[in-house]
Amino acid sequence: MIPKDPVMLLSFINLKLRDYYTNLESLCDDLNIDRAEIEVKLSNIDYHYDEEKNQFV
Repeated sequence: MIPKDPVMLLSFINLKLRDYYTNLESLCDDLNIDRAEIEVKLSNIDYHYDEEKNQFV
């Protein structure tokens, strides 16, 4: 499962994006997680997905 703590979630998602996935959509599809839920949780700590960088910044 994915981490519940937002900071740990940020690290987990960015690592997966960097090492395994070309975009957030493919990560969410593969791991069967809700993209909107991830984006809301990370926006709560002021991180937003940057498609060009393929990471939350």
